[in-house]
Amino acid sequence: MRQAATTLQIETRGRGFYSIGPAVESFAQGQSMRTGLLTLFCRHTSASLLIQENADPSVLSDLENFLGRVAPEDPSLYAHDTEGPDDMPAHIRAALTQTHLSIPIIGGALMLGVWQGVFLVEHRRRPHRREIALHVIGA
Repeated sequence: MRQAATTLQIETRGRGFYSIGPAVESFAQGQSMRTGLLTLFCRHTSASLLIQENADPSVLSDLENFLGRVAPEDPSLYAHDTEGPDDMPAHIRAALTQTHLSIPIIGGALMLGVWQGVFLVEHRRRPHRREIALHVIGA
């Protein structure tokens, strides 16, 4: 068994979905493992990771609209507002999504479906530098 690890730095422009699939795939393929498991971990409490549809952009806008209804920016709803009115809604959105992902590697390729992409989801309105830890184990 071999292992490798790295981190990705993602500069966001504010709330939205950022495709990180190409960078993730490049790291995994660079390890030349035929069989293994790639783990991704988002090191933040107001951003998250998703595997989601990558062909039709309306899927991502519908998801953003849904998250806005579930966790609206309404200061009357939350006690926590240390970093502004989008702070607590961002924490709720991250709690409802995922901070880590696992993707199998079979035959040297990530086993993502045809329409699946890997995204960092920024839940804050202002730009941030986000860090994603990547770890692969396999042979």
